Amino acid sequence: MTSPSFEYLLFETDENGIATITINRPDKLNALNAGVLGELKTAAGRVESDQDIRAVILTGAGEKAFVAGADIKELNKLNREEGEKLSAHGQAVFASFENCTKPVIAVVNGYALGGGAELAMACHVRIATENAVFGLPEVSLGLIPGYGGTQRLPALVGRSKAMELILTGGQLKADAALKAGLVSDVVPAGNGVAKAKELASKMLKNGPVALGKAIQAINAAPGYNGFAKEAQLFGELCETEDFREGTTAFLEKRKADFKGR
Repeated sequence: MTSPSFEYLLFETDENGIATITINRPDKLNALNAGVLGELKTAAGRVESDQDIRAVILTGAGEKAFVAGADIKELNKLNREEGEKLSAHGQAVFASFENCTKPVIAVVNGYALGGGAELAMACHVRIATENAVFGLPEVSLGLIPGYGGTQRLPALVGRSKAMELILTGGQLKADAALKAGLVSDVVPAGNGVAKAKELASKMLKNGPVALGKAIQAINAAPGYNGFAKEAQLFGELCETEDFREGTTAFLEKRKADFKGR
């Protein structure tokens, strides 16, 4: 499949419709600068609009880092208005992955600090390699997490643990992140993308419309009446062709042929 051209990202799609987006600044530990954020936004839009793309894997180039944080040089001279705008922009970029109607799996292959941890948390599933390290060290810079970390971390690991990690600027290695519920699996270094593709392939055996609605329903739970949203989306699915095909195939004891409608 044809892949878009980026300066800071590698974007590849395989024959199964699984797109792999790699943040490609290994000499800077894949730090998030304005260019990376802009290209991530563009890439998320491409994923959502391209019907041939069915799932996404997001990772970092090299062996040391997923994303080691924001580019501190760009943060250093921000004033209040600029800081607020940057935070809102980063939140919007990360939300474009969180709200994607196709599964987004982060492969955290090294340091995921600051904005890197926040980007991973915005993905639907996180797989860590054994050398992964998570942390939100912004308080050590006189800041707080600004790309959604103060909201997503409590939802993932609980309020008390999130308070501890954010207020100390502490770090979690891969096994501790698994125990805390921050990641769903830990695999040997170098095996993360293969594991993510295996997981994505299992997801893609199911109805694509149902996958998108499930993501919407889960995302609605923290800030809205999640039960009402779940019921609404459940009802919407009952009028889709995929629902009819899926239930009919089950009753007929055959494999479903989903069309995404």
